Amino acid sequence: MQTYRHLFFDLDRTLYDFDANNRNALYSLYRKHALWKKGCAGFDHFMNTYRPVNLKLWDDYKQKKITKQRLNVERFAQTFRIMGVDDSMAESFAGDYLEISPKQILLVSGTHQVLSCLKEKYTLHIITNGFEEIQYQKISRCGLGPFFATVTTSEKAGAQKPDAAIFDLALQSAGAKPEHSLVIGDDPESDILGAKQQGIDQVWLARDGEETSVEPTYTIHSLKELTGLL
Repeated sequence: MQTYRHLFFDLDRTLYDFDANNRNALYSLYRKHALWKKGCAGFDHFMNTYRPVNLKLWDDYKQKKITKQRLNVERFAQTFRIMGVDDSMAESFAGDYLEISPKQILLVSGTHQVLSCLKEKYTLHIITNGFEEIQYQKISRCGLGPFFATVTTSEKAGAQKPDAAIFDLALQSAGAKPEHSLVIGDDPESDILGAKQQGIDQVWLARDGEETSVEPTYTIHSLKELTGLL
């Protein structure tokens, strides 16, 4: 195995249980704004409508077609319009989401245990797509800050993974060389392909049933497997 000195972790869905936390936050807002009284046919209907809208707008944001401010509001405005709900509350709903979302603190199973073990042997870093203020709140509230020497966000880099610019900034901030670095993430394109294109080895955290045409350096199926690998 290559001699690694620096481990770069993706945050959402690798360490931070984004899906569970996001669902909890949106359910709280569904109840707060009483969407079932305003034309929404249940929370599952809301989520099933919201997900593709949100993904499409995030793709637009990655391609710099829209601003983060427009993304924040428009993902809810479009969802409400599709459901036949008055979209005039989209801005307040979006503001509530940005407030409550980073307060959710569920982590992927074994996160603290794995990081504690690896910190004894490696310098740890975070490289994440996301808004600066939101990602830092997540890291702080979940008690992850002490584990990491640097945090590189896509907003800070002005580019999202798999763009080379965010990996370049992460390496520069860490004082790390590609050949001494390893990226750990769940997204085959953003994390694995992005790192591979920069000459950085990768560990793909694959979920059950997931497949990819990108060939990672290593594959694991749970975060806890990482300590055995390294």
